[in-house]
Amino acid sequence: MGENINFNIVLFEPEIPQNTGNIGRTCVLTNCKLHLIKPLGFSLDEKQVRRAGLDYWKDVDVEIHESFEELRKKYKDGVFYFCTTKGKKYHTDVKYNRGDFLVFGKESAGLPDEVRNSDPDRCIRVPMINTTDRSLNLSNTVAIIAYEALRQVEFPNMK
Repeated sequence: MGENINFNIVLFEPEIPQNTGNIGRTCVLTNCKLHLIKPLGFSLDEKQVRRAGLDYWKDVDVEIHESFEELRKKYKDGVFYFCTTKGKKYHTDVKYNRGDFLVFGKESAGLPDEVRNSDPDRCIRVPMINTTDRSLNLSNTVAIIAYEALRQVEFPNMK
């Protein structure tokens, strides 16, 4: 599991096709696998996903799961980090290994409590100014955390 890819990017019930397209493009260019947890807020056939991913979408290594439980069962030995504004640790405070799973919540609500609370010690966040109702765009957050993880493993097969 995970030997040929750098990281697994998991989007929990994504709602905005442009974000998913942008994240797919990031996955292609960083050798990460994209996992989508249903229900999706759009069809993968929508032109917005293809437009945001440009001509990269056909190259995205994507796996679709009916539920988060299905993903966890399939990758029961995987190490999962939950990216949430409610995390106690910064994304730079943990040691990543190739093949780890970076889990991101849906744009409108983040990760549900039951997912986030499944391993509170692995909840991480990107530092931001103190605000109660704002956070970074999902595709930006994925890029920030993915590139920190890639930096830690010395950007394998990247130039």
